[in-house]
Amino acid sequence: MNQDMELTLEQEFSLRSFNDQVQQMSREQAQDFLMLQHKHMMIREKMYQEILKHEWKIDLDFASP
Repeated sequence: MNQDMELTLEQEFSLRSFNDQVQQMSREQAQDFLMLQHKHMMIREKMYQEILKHEWKIDLDFASP
């Protein structure tokens, strides 16, 4: 990660709150949550690719070999 990027105080608070919530989860809950988060990250990445593809009028098919 870029070391120059720092979280705002509000983001730090949100992260701490999130960490506290995760600590209260069972192992199964944490695993389910992690899989869902990974899916959401993949969807977000695809959305960014589609936005760039549309805005820049180029094909950004990073997923294909």
